[in-house]
Amino acid sequence: MAHHQRYYHQLRKGEEKAGALMEGNGDESQATAAFVRENTKGFYHFKRGRPGLLFILLFSLLFCCLIWDSRLLGFRPSFSLLYSFRAEDEEMGSQLGSNTPICSSISDGTICCDRSSLRSDICFMKGDIRTNSPSSSVFLYTKQNPKSSVDHLHSFVEVGKEHDDQNQLQIEKIKPYTRKWETSIMNTIQELNLISNNKNLGLHCNCDVWHDVPAIVFSTGGYTGNVYHEFNDGILPLYITSQHFNKKVVFVILEYHNWWFTKYREIISLLSNYSPIDFNGDKRTHCFREAIVGLRIHDELTVDSSLMGGNKTIRDFRDLLDRAYRPRISDLVQEERREVQLKIQDQPSSSRSTLTASIESGERVRDDQPKKPKLIILSRNGSRSIKNEDLLVKLGEEIGFQVEVMKPDRTTELAKIYRALNSSDAMIGVHGAAMTHFLFLNPGCVFVQVIPLGTGWAAETYYGEPALKLGLRYIPYKILPRESSLSEEYNRNDPVLRNPEGVGKKGWQFTKKIYLDNQIVKLDLRRFKKRLVLAYEYSIARRNGQLEL
Repeated sequence: MAHHQRYYHQLRKGEEKAGALMEGNGDESQATAAFVRENTKGFYHFKRGRPGLLFILLFSLLFCCLIWDSRLLGFRPSFSLLYSFRAEDEEMGSQLGSNTPICSSISDGTICCDRSSLRSDICFMKGDIRTNSPSSSVFLYTKQNPKSSVDHLHSFVEVGKEHDDQNQLQIEKIKPYTRKWETSIMNTIQELNLISNNKNLGLHCNCDVWHDVPAIVFSTGGYTGNVYHEFNDGILPLYITSQHFNKKVVFVILEYHNWWFTKYREIISLLSNYSPIDFNGDKRTHCFREAIVGLRIHDELTVDSSLMGGNKTIRDFRDLLDRAYRPRISDLVQEERREVQLKIQDQPSSSRSTLTASIESGERVRDDQPKKPKLIILSRNGSRSIKNEDLLVKLGEEIGFQVEVMKPDRTTELAKIYRALNSSDAMIGVHGAAMTHFLFLNPGCVFVQVIPLGTGWAAETYYGEPALKLGLRYIPYKILPRESSLSEEYNRNDPVLRNPEGVGKKGWQFTKKIYLDNQIVKLDLRRFKKRLVLAYEYSIARRNGQLEL
């Protein structure tokens, strides 16, 4: 899992000062955007006066044809995106006193960008909004007078530069991905130009598709492909940013992947009633009255209720997952029943009734007997796998668990993983991206995280602390040097074994190579048994209603 601890420390330090701070991959799109930038540089200091020929040619290329008043097109929004955000912001502002959020209210025909967070930028647009994928741009027009002609231009405005408030062009640049603080990965994210024309230019691009609901624009590039990042950097921020629209919102996606949409279709369908738009793949001009560019993110794998309208929490997100996967789980159950029936039919007629009776009898016995607590072991292959996993399974069964071993990979259907964990009482796994699946456990269940050498900080930050916020009974198990395969490669006095935290200060790549990519765990089962017994006791107490959730 690609993390940089030093970046995260900068992030934490910066967040403490956030109150005082104010701050792609498509070849054709990037080339066009570069052309636009190069040909606008000469206007940065252009003062009052008549525009030149280059100015008119530039806008002819960008906007293509005559501007019509949006009223002539009969376009009316069904509700106000900014009103929805303003309602949340006012509620939050009343809770936080004078800390009124940036962009809590914007007027028609304007762009407002909140760059105060070190995690992500987010911009709000309201008015006549039109996408232009070839130039990696989203244009915003004010109400136009079709009889007016080009008058004059004050300046083109770069992000962060002072500018007049009258008759000007505003340009904001944004990379709509939630790891703003991690420069290396942000360099791979496509940049968007948000351009607001605050003067009657008389030129525009015709709309190919009108939408009567707002847009949320974000990227599925970066670390997408890693389940931790898919949830932490994408799905959870998308929930945070969009849930208050009650599905009346369109998702416009940069660096779109078909497999990503297929994988998260059930969740996306509960956040939006509309098919997502592939920004780079769909060359049509999509028009909106309101848009959010970028996503809000709170912390690692969590939802901060103090920043949410209605005090939504990570448990509300967990409820969303439950609603998303329930229909598919029902289908899986039906498929399994059909498979059993087919097996029965394949048997000779003389033995069908006996087999059917045996199955029904077995089901009655299982229903009558008290069920054992269910333990899921999320198994790994290669690095950070458990060498004596088979003995761990036997130990769990001896203690009293019904044990199931799962080996999820990128092709495993999430609904199947959710089904297994949602019906379990406890989960064990070694630190890694797969621990993200703790989100599938019910509050009150047990999460045991095995923490290899050199991964303590990351294990607690990315999974341990968020698990507690979800309401899980979190039990960390830090292995000793003798439980690591590194003890066979290094002298027992080597800093790699004795001082992993010090070794980690040498840099992420060094840490990744030693502790993440080349370490196998062999559990001391006598020592680990204490955690497993504790997990069992928690599970029994929860089943008996002896624990508060």
